[in-house]
Amino acid sequence: MTRVKRGYVKRRRRKKVLHRAKGFRGSMGKLFRPAHQAVTDAMVYATRDRQTRKRDFRRLWIVRIGAAAKQLGISYSRLMAGLKKAKVGLDRKILADLAVRDPSAFSAIVQLAQSQKG
Repeated sequence: MTRVKRGYVKRRRRKKVLHRAKGFRGSMGKLFRPAHQAVTDAMVYATRDRQTRKRDFRRLWIVRIGAAAKQLGISYSRLMAGLKKAKVGLDRKILADLAVRDPSAFSAIVQLAQSQKG
């Protein structure tokens, strides 16, 4: 069997993994095998949690909108139904931001939604 000289390929592969493991504790950031396992797990978590973050933020926005709407005497579901009937194209992110930063504008939007009786 002929000898294969890998040259820089192996070194580059390992350096890439160790670079990604920079800052990990103990051997996870120093030795290739544990670093490779840790980086693989980290990539799985990162991929999964990009989707989870979207879910979490949507839940946060809904809670904020619901709390602000309750103070103005309307439920979250009636507010969203009224906005849909009024053809208001604001998404939950913007509504939550308005509820926190600009309560007067949010109350005007709530008035618009309340005026839409089915």
